[in-house]
Amino acid sequence: MDQALAPIAPQAIAEVPPPSTPMQRLMAMPAGAKMKLGAGLAMLVALVVAMAIWSNQGDWKVLFSNLPDKDAGAVVAQLSQMNVPYKFAEGGGGVIMVPADKVHDARLKLAASGLPKASTVGFEILDKGGLPGTAQQERVNYQRGLEGELTRTITSLAAVSTARVHLALPQQNGFFREQQKPSASVMLTLHPGRTLDRAQVAGIVHLVSSSVPELSPKAVSVLDQTGALLTESEDHNAQGLDPTQLQYVSQLETGYLKRIQELLEPVVGRENLRATVTADVDFSQSEATQEQFKPNQGDQPAAVRSSQTSESTTPGTGATPGIPGAASNQPPVPATAPINGASAPLQAAQSGGNGSGQHKEAVTNYELDRTVRVTRNPTGVVRRINAAVVVNYRTVTDAKGKSSTTALPQEEIDKLTSLVQEAIGYSQPRNDSVKVITAPFRVAVPPKEDELPLWKQPWVLDLLRVGAVPFALALVALGVVFGLVRPAVMAAIAPPPKAEDEATLLEAKGGNLDAVVDGDNLLPGGENGLPALEAPGVNPKLEAARLLAKDNPAIVANILRDWIAGEAG
Repeated sequence: MDQALAPIAPQAIAEVPPPSTPMQRLMAMPAGAKMKLGAGLAMLVALVVAMAIWSNQGDWKVLFSNLPDKDAGAVVAQLSQMNVPYKFAEGGGGVIMVPADKVHDARLKLAASGLPKASTVGFEILDKGGLPGTAQQERVNYQRGLEGELTRTITSLAAVSTARVHLALPQQNGFFREQQKPSASVMLTLHPGRTLDRAQVAGIVHLVSSSVPELSPKAVSVLDQTGALLTESEDHNAQGLDPTQLQYVSQLETGYLKRIQELLEPVVGRENLRATVTADVDFSQSEATQEQFKPNQGDQPAAVRSSQTSESTTPGTGATPGIPGAASNQPPVPATAPINGASAPLQAAQSGGNGSGQHKEAVTNYELDRTVRVTRNPTGVVRRINAAVVVNYRTVTDAKGKSSTTALPQEEIDKLTSLVQEAIGYSQPRNDSVKVITAPFRVAVPPKEDELPLWKQPWVLDLLRVGAVPFALALVALGVVFGLVRPAVMAAIAPPPKAEDEATLLEAKGGNLDAVVDGDNLLPGGENGLPALEAPGVNPKLEAARLLAKDNPAIVANILRDWIAGEAG
C-alpha cells in the first residue's frame, strides 16, 4: 500500500496530460470496455440488417399459380396499376405472390376486371412447324383446336364467364353400318346473378352441333357450374318435368302470395303475417276430333253431288221369231217411254219385232250433312288452389301500461278469410281451400356465441404474427444500445473537466484538499465556529490518501473524474 501511494514527482505528472479529444478518451478506455463497445456495435449492425431483410421479405402468399404467360402478364400489369407489390416464386411455374394482407383484396379487384382468363388454344395449334406427327396426333390436335374455337365462341356470350367443350369424335372405319355418331358436352360457368333461358341454351346446342359433322343436337349436353342439366332429353319431356312448367307454377304461386300480403299486411302488420299458396296446375295436352252426319232437316231439297245415266240398245238378228204369218210380219211399234226421265216402265217390244231391245239406267248421288270438330284443351289450367294464412296474436296495452297478447276474434278472422278468397279468385266448383288461423308467434332468440378472449381474437393473432419479429428485434437493439454502446459513447464524448470545475467538484465532495489535509478541525457554523469534536482513531489508509492528495492533486482529480463517469479507476 505504501508503494502504491508513493509520491510522484511533479515532472512525471506534467509529462502525462489527461486525454482531451473523444478519440483519445476512447483509446484510453480499458480493454473490457472496448470489447463491450465493439460487441455492441456488431450486434446493432446485425439487428439492423436482419430487420431490413425481414421488412423486404415480409409475409407473402400465393395469389395465382400455374398461369400462362399471357394471363400472368395481364395480372402483373393490373397489379402495377393498383400499386400492389408482387414477386414471382423461385422456380417459375407461373406463381405470383403478393403480401398476405392484400391477397383477398387483390383477388376481388382482379376478378372484377375479368382476370385471370384461362388461355384457350384454338386452331393455332396446327400452325406449329416441325415434322408431321402420326395420324393419331394430328387427329388429337384437330380435336383440341375445334374444342378451343368452340370455347372461345361460347365464352363471348354475355352471361357466360368461362366454358369448356368436350368432343367425343369416334374414329370412323370403312363400314357405314358400324360407324358411331359423335357427341359433345359443354360445361358453363355463368356470371353471378346471370341465367340462360331456353332459347340461349338451344343456340349453344345448335352452335356445337353445326360445327361438328354428323353431330345431332340430341347428342349435345349443356351443364352449368352447379351440375344442373340445361338441355332437355326425350325422357325428361315424356315425364312432364319441364323447367318452364315448374317456373310457371312458381310464378303463379308467388303472384297469389303477393296479393295476399298486399291486402293483409296493412291490416295486421308486416311482421304479424305468414302465408303460403299451393297451386295444382294441369299441364296435360289433349286433342279430340269429332265428325257427325245428319239428314236433311225439314223440306230443304237435297244437294246433288253427282248424276250418272247409262242407256244401251240391243240390235235384232233380222229373223222373225215365231210362226210365220201376218202377225210376225208386222213392223215394230214405236217406243212409248217418256223423254223427261220419268220413272214409268218402258213398253215391251212387240212380239212381232225384229228382236232388238233397249236398257236405260240413271244414278244420282246426293250430299250428306257432315260436321267435323277438333278440340284442343288448353295447357296450364289451374285445377285447385290451397292458401294457408297465420296471423299473430294482437298486442293490447292496458291502462297501467302492461302489454299482453290476445287472439283475434272470429269475426275478424272471417273477414280476413273473405279477403284471401277474393285475392286468389276462390272457386267453389274447383274445390279451392282457404284457411286463416291466429296463433302467437315465437321470436327465435339467436344463441349467444361464446366470445373468444382477447388473446385468441383473429386480429390479435395476426397482429402478433406480423409484429412479433420486428418487436423482438427492436427490444434486442434497445438492450444493446443502452447496455453496451451508450456507456462507452458517453464516456468518449464527455469533455475533460477544467481546473475551476475540479476545484468546485472537490469542494462539493469534501472541501479543499489543502483544507482537508492542513485545516483546523472546525465544524462549519457561525463566525467563531464551534470547537471540533475529538477525532476518532487514525486510519492509515485515510492518512495515505490525504498525503497523496496533497502531493499529487492532479492524479486524485483524474480518479474522481473516472468515478463520476461511472468507470472503475
